[in-house]
Amino acid sequence: MEDILVNLGKQLKKVRVNKNLSLKQVAEMSDLSIGLISKIENFRTTPSLPVLLKIMQSLEVDLSELNLSPNNKEPYVLIKKGEGTVEEREDSRGLEYNFLFSDSIANSNLRLYIINVKKDVYREPISTDAIELLYVINGKLEYILNEEVIKLSEGDILFFDGSTPHALQNKNTKTATLLKLYMIQKNSY
Repeated sequence: MEDILVNLGKQLKKVRVNKNLSLKQVAEMSDLSIGLISKIENFRTTPSLPVLLKIMQSLEVDLSELNLSPNNKEPYVLIKKGEGTVEEREDSRGLEYNFLFSDSIANSNLRLYIINVKKDVYREPISTDAIELLYVINGKLEYILNEEVIKLSEGDILFFDGSTPHALQNKNTKTATLLKLYMIQKNSY
């Protein structure tokens, strides 16, 4: 559900920008505040149905014209370095928010590690009871998920369900360093 709401805000912002409308113009047309529209566009609040309808009427857009479905069709999320989306936030000047992804995760314990993967290392496939996120701090390596080889480099992020059999290998001449986050469901232990 959260992805749909995130996409709703992004899609409304995209329509506004494509129509060369400022937040102020949409606020005046919809009789809403600039701050509220900004919060909706940046998923800081969920609009009520009447508010959503006012914005859509101001933008002259129909709900069926918006792409609200999550874009990910793979059993994992891979974010290559530089692929995030910079979100402009009028109330956070001087801060650059680079949106990478979102997912609803509740009732989890977190474990965070720095992992050094030495050269010429191969770890056999394993499964865990965790959702896993890894960020390549430096170096290059390959992750294997269900026999699909995913090449990772510095700055890449991989997010996946750890119950999927996964292996890793470093065929390179240097050690690779990862930041790894395990989100373990509380009912799994």
